[in-house]
Amino acid sequence: RRALGRIFDYFFVCLFVYLPEKTSSAASPCTYHTFSDPAHVVLLRSQLLNWYDKEKRELPWRTVAETEPDVNIRTYAVWVSEIMLQQTQVATVRDYYNRWMKRWPTVQDLADATLEEVNQMWAGLGYYSRGKRLHEGALKVVTELRGQMPQTVDSLLKQLPGVGRYTAAAVGSIALGQVTGAVDGNVIRVLCRLRAIGADSTSAAVTEALWGLANTLVDPERPGDFNQAMMELGARVCTPKGPLCSQCPVQPHCHAFRKVGTLSRKASALPDIEDCSNETCQLCPSEPWVDELGVQNFPSKPAKKPPRVERTLTCVVARPGQQGEEEYLLRQRPNKGLLAGLWEFPGLLVEGENSEVQQKRALCAELRTILGTHLTESLFQYVGEVVHIFSHIHQTYVVHSVCLKDSDTQTQTGNAQWLTRSALQEAAVSTGVKKVCVSSTCSVWMAVSTSRTLHGIGDFKFSFV
Repeated sequence: RRALGRIFDYFFVCLFVYLPEKTSSAASPCTYHTFSDPAHVVLLRSQLLNWYDKEKRELPWRTVAETEPDVNIRTYAVWVSEIMLQQTQVATVRDYYNRWMKRWPTVQDLADATLEEVNQMWAGLGYYSRGKRLHEGALKVVTELRGQMPQTVDSLLKQLPGVGRYTAAAVGSIALGQVTGAVDGNVIRVLCRLRAIGADSTSAAVTEALWGLANTLVDPERPGDFNQAMMELGARVCTPKGPLCSQCPVQPHCHAFRKVGTLSRKASALPDIEDCSNETCQLCPSEPWVDELGVQNFPSKPAKKPPRVERTLTCVVARPGQQGEEEYLLRQRPNKGLLAGLWEFPGLLVEGENSEVQQKRALCAELRTILGTHLTESLFQYVGEVVHIFSHIHQTYVVHSVCLKDSDTQTQTGNAQWLTRSALQEAAVSTGVKKVCVSSTCSVWMAVSTSRTLHGIGDFKFSFV
């Protein structure tokens, strides 16, 4: 039986590796950037999976994928994990995932939740639209798909909001055993180094080449484990900086590693690795090799655009609470756009240079609209500045505070509410709002009589008056 399995495995690789090379056009990648020998593919699979079986991290979503017999629950659980892991580290996701699955263990449970509850659970994880898309997807599964999660890569891609090519492939292979490769940031790095692909990794040519490699390499008997092994390798061994090449289970297949070894020794016992022979190859590096970088010459990415710089006037409005605890005014953001549906302190975007007098005047007008009561600019106290970095925005909150004496102050708009400090910490608010809350608290006991700036508390910068 094992012998037959190996014969089938070899035949499968020949079918997907050898035949396409014979029938492809001249525009296909040079064999230097592919795996042209089926035996090498079989060996790489074996080496990588053996390493993964010994070294893999025990993660809650992996446990569910391996042990949950209900395919609907299994698919839902892996889907949740993949959405949470987008742009977020495993260490951060683990606790959020456990809390989420404890509260909403099935897609039906999530569909029964409110968006407010979902936002509250997601608070602090970042990229808040992900939680909203999970909720929208659960509602669609329950109302349009009779509660059954999609069961193919194609249907996952078409029927679930926020699911792209990678997420569909990851969920399909891990939860459903579908034979498909999956290319995320870690896999891009591994494949680019394995096959010395040095062109812009975000280009269409490189993207399609990487997906072709992933689909060639994926193990047909253990597709989910193989894809997770590739990701694990990129996360723990083939890292962006300081890669642990000596610990890599697939080092013998790595063109980047061999290139470093060949260049570092003038008289190498190994034959020089054959470079790409196609002068117009779309996968070769456009930049010269940098010796100091070694394998880190791969992959190549375009320079990141600098984050957009924004300044937002923010006002922490407090009033006496009914139970003796202060309450704070919060306003809900629109349902679309950045931080959609989350709660924040009242504020408005700063455009151009404004004096402190102008800032107080603008905030005063804004709060009059929300509270429907007369306020004077003299009530507003400047607290300081709080810096919060989003992926694409460098946000500075220019914080003021107002302390109202009337405990019965009411709001005039439906998207505003009063919350105690303890309730605020549990509400659906962003990390930036919590930072502002901390800064306003610090201003009470750290204020000094003369103007000075205090640095070094996290990424806050307070200017007290």
